[in-house]
Amino acid sequence: MDLIFTDLDGTLLDHDTYDWRAAIPALEHLRRKGIPWIPVTSKTRAEVEVLRRRWGHRHPFIVENGGAAFIPRGYFGEAVAGSRQRDGYEVLEWGTAYGRLVAELEVAAEKSRCRVLGFQGMTPDVVASECGMRLEDAERAKMREYDEPFVVLDEGKEEALASAIESRGLCWTRGGRFWHILGANDKAVAAEALMALFRPQWPELRTIGLGDGLNDVAFLRRMDHAVLIRSPRVEGLKGHVPRGIVTAEPGPAGWNEAVLALTGG
Repeated sequence: MDLIFTDLDGTLLDHDTYDWRAAIPALEHLRRKGIPWIPVTSKTRAEVEVLRRRWGHRHPFIVENGGAAFIPRGYFGEAVAGSRQRDGYEVLEWGTAYGRLVAELEVAAEKSRCRVLGFQGMTPDVVASECGMRLEDAERAKMREYDEPFVVLDEGKEEALASAIESRGLCWTRGGRFWHILGANDKAVAAEALMALFRPQWPELRTIGLGDGLNDVAFLRRMDHAVLIRSPRVEGLKGHVPRGIVTAEPGPAGWNEAVLALTGG
């Protein structure tokens, strides 16, 4: 049985337009074959829920760089051990509370003398402009629980800032647009937890992962088949995921190409 874990922005979703129509053939193929696919994203639950309704997606999903996994209630039969019931989901959480992340980023910025601008300090209008998205989507992007995206305003001080974040006992990563401060969670931890839940049902499980950013590297390295979606960053990522297959096309066209090829579409 195949199980797919996929980043969204720049992977299934076009980096600039957030369109996914080029991936419709592969999405329909997965639905016909009953192949589960798991979004693994830096997006918020509120953002992913809108997309899931449009896709007719009924599987678990991972938000905010592995901050939590949301599993539709009853998806695995009995309640998932260690989860808490919330709004029709069984939720597994690994992330640090958002309020602490915002406060610690401010301390790290001051300590490193590196100015930053996080989502907490951005209005929805600014987030919409930075991300090239509609205002209502930007409002959902600001509904954060486990991860604070930010931009670095003082070029050349990134290393000092990263060290300051680590000295506070927290972690950082980079996506396609933003830096992120987070706790002791990442996409790989959450993906492995879901793999462990699927394996009792499908002992011959074969995992496929797709991504395009540094924050995807850890979970891609755990996959049986890793796919790097073509982008200006792909050459730098190849050294981190040496077994990774690089798509010919970027974004959803590349996603469509890889998913169909790997799942016999």
